[in-house]
Amino acid sequence: MDSMTFASELLTSHQNPKIKQLTKLRDKRTRDKTKKFLIEGYRELSRAVHFGYPIESVFFSKGHFLGVNEEALLEKCCETAMLYEVPDYLFEKISYRDRPDGLLAIAPIVEESLSSFEEKVLSRAKDKPLLLLLAESIEKPGNLGSILRSSDAAGVHGVILTDKKTDVFNPNVVRASIGTLFSVPVVECSSLDAYSFLEKHNVKLVATTPHTDSLFTEVDLKGPIAIAMGTEQLGLSDEMLNRSEIKVKIPMFGIADSLNVAASATLAIYEAVRQRG
Repeated sequence: MDSMTFASELLTSHQNPKIKQLTKLRDKRTRDKTKKFLIEGYRELSRAVHFGYPIESVFFSKGHFLGVNEEALLEKCCETAMLYEVPDYLFEKISYRDRPDGLLAIAPIVEESLSSFEEKVLSRAKDKPLLLLLAESIEKPGNLGSILRSSDAAGVHGVILTDKKTDVFNPNVVRASIGTLFSVPVVECSSLDAYSFLEKHNVKLVATTPHTDSLFTEVDLKGPIAIAMGTEQLGLSDEMLNRSEIKVKIPMFGIADSLNVAASATLAIYEAVRQRG
């Protein structure tokens, strides 16, 4: 790494205001106030850069690099972002990971509008039936990140978050999504706005619930649909269930009465993909 051709500033004190800001951005109140959030990790940052997400600053520690591609990524980042090198011991203090890989960035929070989301999902779908994932009141950042990861893997056209209980820019969402937060169109809106959007595009709402006899593998999911997943503890709201045109369940054969919400979302999404061939 001694051949690095980009300019960077060396920071050595944990009292440096830039270092302090990193720690503060772990807190949602600071993220809401500053409209900034953290992106940590090579995969996460590289995907943000690849999909054109704006990056303001990058902090790096060469001793924690895991491969040989970090320099090329930093060279891309330096086109628009400030770069700061920090000693290994200091990076371990500012990282929120047990095994940091030496890259931590600050980026502005870019909130997607429903109109922009609409444009992106229609472009992704082209002439194919829309496949959307609607997540209502998901509480755990890890679950939300996993849902985004599965949505990306299965080629879901977009994810709608309603009545949010967790911050999509939470560092643990970014981490659990392994950067797919930047590859899948995501919009946060009210339930009413979501219903209007689905109605406008003739998208049927598919509710996952144990209170139905229809197995998710035995229902036609080939048309334009939005698969709705609810809270980890209570499932979908009564309003969401009442609004749904299709209700499906995932069979349970053990003593557990439900699956993790991210696992349920993955099964339902891939069943829709399977049916579509």
